[in-house]
Amino acid sequence: MKVVILAGGFGTRISEESHLKPKPMIEIGERPILWHIMKSYSYYGYNDFIICLGYKGYVIKEFFADYYLHTSDVTFDFCKENKMTIHNNASEPWRVTLVDTGLHTMTGGRIKRVKKYIGNERFMLTYGDGVSDVNIKELEKYHVKSGKYITMTAIQPGGRFGVLDINDESLQINQFVEKSKEDGGWINGGFMVVEPEVFDYITDDSTIFEREPLENLAKEGNLVAYKHYGFWHCMDTQRDKLLLERLWRDNPAWKIW
Repeated sequence: MKVVILAGGFGTRISEESHLKPKPMIEIGERPILWHIMKSYSYYGYNDFIICLGYKGYVIKEFFADYYLHTSDVTFDFCKENKMTIHNNASEPWRVTLVDTGLHTMTGGRIKRVKKYIGNERFMLTYGDGVSDVNIKELEKYHVKSGKYITMTAIQPGGRFGVLDINDESLQINQFVEKSKEDGGWINGGFMVVEPEVFDYITDDSTIFEREPLENLAKEGNLVAYKHYGFWHCMDTQRDKLLLERLWRDNPAWKIW
């Protein structure tokens, strides 16, 4: 199953670093947060990635083009052959498709633009700025059993996010309200499983996935929550980055690989 990662936003709330690189390339422990997310999926056997690029997408392309240089010891021999030798090859079992989905395209439009790379099949979907220890295999099993178009990982961060109204018995999401004030309720944590029918809910590049598509799916009863009680944190601000750096040194709960 393919994993789609949204990595095209401007990252304006962490402009201290995003003026130089896209937010998914901001580092935690000398590795981009995008790498951490991919390692989590890879641990569960999901190794086919489609990354939706936008703002400074060339930085992400260059990272993967020179992946060996970033992760291995190398010797450059300029004396005879201008030769590069890679030592202790730290390769990953990944297939990575990097797609320029537009500079100003909204989240729904980015998803629609990679449809041709996904085909008519189920896929994973998440954001390029959040890490978690969610069990992705169990998430997929839960999704298949639900029979819904989207299963969304729901988490409780305790502030400053939008709210999911979830039926206590069926766990069906009755209403999706993004970016409103809340009091510690359940929010969209990304790490979704999505059926291809969802493409029909996206109109064009101006479609914000978290608005009409998810709101309409919720009204129809086709959006269900997978409640995750473990670790989750997004890197929205510089303060978040510093917290994740400290956790990486002391207790990286999302490091399951």
